[in-house]
Amino acid sequence: MSTLPQSPHFRTALPGPNARAIIERDGHVVSPSYTRGYPFVIARGEGAMVEDVDGNVFLDCAAGIAVNSTGHSHPEVVAAIVEQAGRYLHMSGTDFYYEPQVRLAEVLSAAAPMPGPSRSFFGNSGAEANEAAIKLARYSTKRPFLVAFLGSFHGRTMGALSLTASRSVQRKGFGATTAPGVFHAPYAECYRCPVRLTPDSCQAECLEYLEDKVMVHLVSPDELAAIVVEPIQGEGGYLVPPPQFHQRLRALTQQYGSLLIVDEVQAGMGRTGKLFAIEHFGVQPDIVTMAKGIASGLPLGVATARAGVMEWTPGAHASTFGGNPVSCAAALATIRLLQEQLVANAADVGGYLLDGLRDLQRKHALIGDVRGKGLMIGIELVRDRTTKVRATAERDRVVDEAFARGLLILGAGRNTIRLSPPLVLTRAQARIAIDILDQSIGVVAGH
Repeated sequence: MSTLPQSPHFRTALPGPNARAIIERDGHVVSPSYTRGYPFVIARGEGAMVEDVDGNVFLDCAAGIAVNSTGHSHPEVVAAIVEQAGRYLHMSGTDFYYEPQVRLAEVLSAAAPMPGPSRSFFGNSGAEANEAAIKLARYSTKRPFLVAFLGSFHGRTMGALSLTASRSVQRKGFGATTAPGVFHAPYAECYRCPVRLTPDSCQAECLEYLEDKVMVHLVSPDELAAIVVEPIQGEGGYLVPPPQFHQRLRALTQQYGSLLIVDEVQAGMGRTGKLFAIEHFGVQPDIVTMAKGIASGLPLGVATARAGVMEWTPGAHASTFGGNPVSCAAALATIRLLQEQLVANAADVGGYLLDGLRDLQRKHALIGDVRGKGLMIGIELVRDRTTKVRATAERDRVVDEAFARGLLILGAGRNTIRLSPPLVLTRAQARIAIDILDQSIGVVAGH
């Protein structure tokens, strides 16, 4: 039984005195590279509701950046963590064996969106999962080059950063030392089509740049190790491509003997109403990377590949903490909850939320586009629907106005609001989010 109110509730002005004190201390000792938006300081959470250190309660539609898939402190996940922590905390799966890691690999082999048996490499984050995928692709194919997409986000470690092309600030000061051999092509951003087509006539012609330019002038196809793609682009603006985009990518990699790596770090683990987002597009990759929602908040990153691809030798890659037994226990509980109920809930409540947001689109000219699948939804704000001028400052103001009304959301891309709530979100809570967004957008739009 929840002990938190199921709608926003305030005890103090925002931020309250306790929050202000902690933020002040943070400013002296924590890296300034973190991109904090508004002054929320969490004390506890239950389901989709969170309470700050001053007793103010918020509806969380950010979920720790799409991490808290089963909600905050789901009792079954907590029980699995406590039970495993009472047995042992660590034994390094790179040098020893333990059953939680084996069980999780078995579950992932059965669930992975590719045919046949799979093997999994365990790390601690999405960036580490993508680093493993990069190394594995080059090791397996004996080829040097990779292709990723403009607007993509695959992590900030140096190898993963070479794939990332989300915002220049993420590369500024590091560009000379990012890993070589990575090229970028346009993603299928249908609202702003890079080749000026409309979704009803599109056959993913944006990929012609990759086929006719990159793979003619820059990369010999027989040297392409892999194409790395997000099934739905996350940090780039919650962009949902047409099925033809992924289908043509799969055909292209098969034609040239390259691997298809699907980054499911943000879109995966039930968020879109399927366990893996790539399942919406009828495509089976060679490698899939996971993190964020896989362990309900504990650090875990996984690269799962077809068994015939993951055939590197002992010592080729490893991680001391990767696949920590407590994180594996949390992941096993998480995946069970997802498969039993929460993937279906994401599809149901996500459809309800999308319908409500499209009603707001008809009401507010500031909303240019509403897109998404399940509980991975983007709201793109524009100053003019004809010219599609990006409403960047207005987006930031809407995020702040929503916080002031008790709703936690985040931006994505230059002018998009992302909704990535816990997958336990109810229709009643979705209605609260819609109403707060309605009020917030109205204030920013001046009506």
